[in-house]
Amino acid sequence: MDILTFIAEVVGVTASGALAPGPLFVKNITEGSKFGARSGFLFAIGHTAVELSLVIVLAFGLLTVADQPAVKLAIGVAGGLALLIFGLMQIRESMSAKPVEMRKEKMAVKGHFLVGTIFTGLNPYFILWWLVPGAKLILDSIAFASWAGVFLMYVAHVWMDYAWLTGTAYLARRGTKFVDHKGYRIVLMLFGLILIGFGIYFLASALV
Repeated sequence: MDILTFIAEVVGVTASGALAPGPLFVKNITEGSKFGARSGFLFAIGHTAVELSLVIVLAFGLLTVADQPAVKLAIGVAGGLALLIFGLMQIRESMSAKPVEMRKEKMAVKGHFLVGTIFTGLNPYFILWWLVPGAKLILDSIAFASWAGVFLMYVAHVWMDYAWLTGTAYLARRGTKFVDHKGYRIVLMLFGLILIGFGIYFLASALV
């Protein structure tokens, strides 16, 4: 696998985590309507603090068993099935997405980092994502270039979190009803289809 193909895989699979509606996204919109892009950026930093720690722990564990065929098969099949399920769920979400309520809450800006860590660490979808399709990315990155591959994978992954959270917070502050827009539903459906494609690819790679 060349570097561009590897990055394309990471970016495509990352969309299932970064763009999926969840508690952090909802909070990001409500706070973004008051504080703008800076709140989204702080949320992203808090998210990264939890996520990067989890990635390092998983990478250490997978590094010792990365060459085992049974491990590759199990993670490939589990990751593929998970992406198929996440893709179908995202397509369903795109057809029934409801407007995000703009609640008027008071929260000090300095608390955004803490909220980002809490909403990330307590999100079951986030944990499951990194344990299944995320683990496949880590395994591929180890095979690609060991720890350098893990670093490259995470950089290719995390920029989408910052772009998404900061961008949607900015749009919320500007008064753009981005989360109500038909375009958002189309984006969700498109990435749902991409996830299904990657799910099929993961399954095929593991079983062939």
